[in-house]
Amino acid sequence: MKMPWMKLICLAFLFLSLRNQICYGAPDDYDDYDEEEEPKEKNPPGQDKCNGIFLTYTFTERNKELPHVKNVTAQAWSFKSKATLVNTGLEELKGWKMFIRFQHREVLVSATNAILVNGAGDFPAKVEKGATLSGYPNTDLKTSVDTAGDLTKMSTEIEFTGTMFGLNEKAIPLPKSIRLANDGWKCPTLTTYRTFLTTCCHKDPKYKSLNQSAKGKYTPRQYGDVNLMYDVLKSYEGSYEAQVTIDNDGTLSRLDNWNLTWEWMRGEFIHSMRGAYTRRIEYSDCIFGLPGQYLKGFDFSQVMNCEKRPVISDLPLEKANDTEIGHIPNCCKNGSLVSPVMDENNARAVFQLRVYKLPPDTPKTVLYPPQRWNITSLVSAHYHCSAPVRVDPSAFPEATGTGAKTYAVASWQVVCNMTKPEKKRAKCCVSFTAYYSNGAVPCSTCACGCDDSQTDKCNPSSRAMLLPPDALLLPAVNRTAKIKAYAKLKKKPVPRAMPCPDNCVV
Repeated sequence: MKMPWMKLICLAFLFLSLRNQICYGAPDDYDDYDEEEEPKEKNPPGQDKCNGIFLTYTFTERNKELPHVKNVTAQAWSFKSKATLVNTGLEELKGWKMFIRFQHREVLVSATNAILVNGAGDFPAKVEKGATLSGYPNTDLKTSVDTAGDLTKMSTEIEFTGTMFGLNEKAIPLPKSIRLANDGWKCPTLTTYRTFLTTCCHKDPKYKSLNQSAKGKYTPRQYGDVNLMYDVLKSYEGSYEAQVTIDNDGTLSRLDNWNLTWEWMRGEFIHSMRGAYTRRIEYSDCIFGLPGQYLKGFDFSQVMNCEKRPVISDLPLEKANDTEIGHIPNCCKNGSLVSPVMDENNARAVFQLRVYKLPPDTPKTVLYPPQRWNITSLVSAHYHCSAPVRVDPSAFPEATGTGAKTYAVASWQVVCNMTKPEKKRAKCCVSFTAYYSNGAVPCSTCACGCDDSQTDKCNPSSRAMLLPPDALLLPAVNRTAKIKAYAKLKKKPVPRAMPCPDNCVV
């Protein structure tokens, strides 16, 4: 049976209309056909196979800073990067420290979840020779077994912002190396990719610590040239009482007129102190700062110090029996601590302080020690101090003399070691001339130092060339033409890369 062509056309239109109704009949929020979920971000290469602590450093971005100069080595760039530490092993890492060997004259402006240690100071900090960072507030890296795979407790991410120098626009700046700075850990293999570095660190089976103590809940105590303890003796709602102990354990060191500094990180302030005093007694920072906003009815006129970085000094000998500001064992020695080899009774200093906290740290169970400790002395060496590390609570003899012991609520240790003084650049040098010679023997190459920007255009290790005596009166950077002319006159070879100047003042 043949159908008329008009009926065929009508059936075709009917079919198309039904098809459109089926396609567009479902509402927009109908979720019968879910889209495929985006794949989760994969771990960095090598992390899944690492049985230890996995470190990464990733370059994110950079921008050219003002002023814009033609000299590539002198052009400054702002950069952003991040570093991560992940505990992929079965052993908890307490008090982690990470070392990054920068190589582009970097200046760190900020870093999240970490602080600079070993004398690097506060931000901004020059880290061209490398930087050691310690965790804050997360100081430990727990295992996946103890946390059920909770990455917030197993890992730490540090975001950096800073400035670097001396790279063209297409180069990707990466540090020379990264590693764990904790004792007894090795990071043997460093893998470099286009925009990031990775390494897997594990315990050194041959390492034997000289400071092993009974295994406790916290990090074993370490020992250096000067050891400091921060013991919380009593904790209250909104405040606590602490004791600071300074032990001079160096066999040859002596501290004279010591000054101790630290930095409050959470708005704390010192209400009172016994056994020592702050160099400035003022409370204006509390009135106009955060304490004045949170503690409305508080009497700040009795507060000793509200500085973020207080400077603390020892009391003189005559205050040792003062019942108001002294009267503490091992206090008030006029800032002098000798070696324990010479006099064990005069190698320790102790003082106590009352610290007030701000919300949300007011509960008595919330305790944070100050950071960025540093100790200086009038004539002794310089010291680099570690970050505070939580240790087992310190024990003290009970006051009644029964032989019992009382323990601190919480204890932290800071270890300070002597540092070698850096060689200072010379400011002058000596050149030689002779009566029978028409040439002068100049100062050595880079006698008064050379900057990195200079060494790209000259040879800092090449021997200095002879020059005419009248050139000695010219600035070092203006002698090149006379040196070349004199070498040509005397038929001396001229190297392709000229020796760097002495950079000494005429």
